[in-house]
Amino acid sequence: MATSEGYHEPLESLSEATRNMHRALTSLQEELEAVDWYQQRADACTDPELKEILLHNMREEIEHAAMVLEWLRRHSDAFDHNLSTYLFTKKSILEAEEDDNSH
Repeated sequence: MATSEGYHEPLESLSEATRNMHRALTSLQEELEAVDWYQQRADACTDPELKEILLHNMREEIEHAAMVLEWLRRHSDAFDHNLSTYLFTKKSILEAEEDDNSH
């Protein structure tokens, strides 16, 4: 998992855009991990009220992940292309890939 300290190159060698991308990718990983944790806790929870709270928290983490994904799409041509290709399509994912590769 990427961390804020997890740079693979000297920080002074990295552009601000690369550092911001690292921040976003790290944040996305953290949000997705939190979704997983809340889902597991909700599945294991026997108290109905607590379960609903945990699911509420999980949905908020999904919202945060979606916000970071949108930031990534807006700031990276590669993310924009791939998210536009694969998200919100009704065709199969592999068909979307085949269509994209044929262009």
